[in-house]
Amino acid sequence: MSNAKKLRSWLLLAAKIAVGSSAAIYIAQLLNLEHYTSAGIITLLTLMTTKWETLRLSLFRLITFIITMIAGGFAFHFIDSAWISYGVFIFLLIFISYALGWHATISVNAVLGTHLLLADSFGIAEVRNEFMLVIIGVVIAIILNLIHDYKHQRKTIIANMRYVERQMQKLMRELAAYLSDEEVTLQTWQEFDKLQKELQEYIKESYDYQDNTFHSHPGYYIDYFEMRQSQCDILESLKTELERIPIECPQSEYAYEFMVHLSENIVELNDPDPQLAEIKNIFERMRKDPLPQTTQEFESRTLIYHILSDLEEFLFFNKRFISGLNERQIKEYRS
Repeated sequence: MSNAKKLRSWLLLAAKIAVGSSAAIYIAQLLNLEHYTSAGIITLLTLMTTKWETLRLSLFRLITFIITMIAGGFAFHFIDSAWISYGVFIFLLIFISYALGWHATISVNAVLGTHLLLADSFGIAEVRNEFMLVIIGVVIAIILNLIHDYKHQRKTIIANMRYVERQMQKLMRELAAYLSDEEVTLQTWQEFDKLQKELQEYIKESYDYQDNTFHSHPGYYIDYFEMRQSQCDILESLKTELERIPIECPQSEYAYEFMVHLSENIVELNDPDPQLAEIKNIFERMRKDPLPQTTQEFESRTLIYHILSDLEEFLFFNKRFISGLNERQIKEYRS
């Protein structure tokens, strides 16, 4: 993600948290709730998530609220010492939360526990007060997390897809050039590492986009970038094999021509079947070629065979990606 995009994302998050926390405190204050500032903290902690995570976390907060009240009632009612009672309360809270896998709720519930600890009594009024703080915080967080720049984020993801395709096309052409004994700079090899790191970032952004929409089909973007990441691993393997070829052999031309052709088809809507059929034809031609006469010729031809097999696997990743699409994804993205 570019610095400008990161800045845009941070500004939107900061604005939502600032507005949400302030609104939560204002509403809690209007309702004359005790510890009204905690409503702003609850909103902040709940907003620091994606839309789906906000809904899940809000549900868990409401469920664990009951646990918190029961644990607080036990610890603060039966134990006179403040520090011991709070220690028992925290022990129960953390143990139960981790046992249920809801440790993200601990921070808010721990704050509620301090309110109960400082209260003069523990009754319906205190429970209602804490419940209202939680409700105000999570409701405002849910509402504000509905505000999301989907259009811009999707536009960014699609731009990243085009960028990855251009980079992989370039790397495939440069690998082909290396096979034909043309000079390839060290910078070319460094671009593999750069692209791998970028793909990891794009996958993360795709997950973020999916978790901020109520539709299931954005998983297309995740699958797409994971497919490209697997293909990039294949290119990395090709680089290693190309460096090991001892001498040029006639079969090198087969691989060179195919790689140049393949570089033109590293696009989102590519159908890999024609290229897979072409590789099978190349394997058949290689079987009919005269046998190698020297050890170096044998090693070179073997490596060329491995290179073509890697390219076949490269295309299989593309084919598996297409085969895994459902009807909605095909209609939405590939029509």
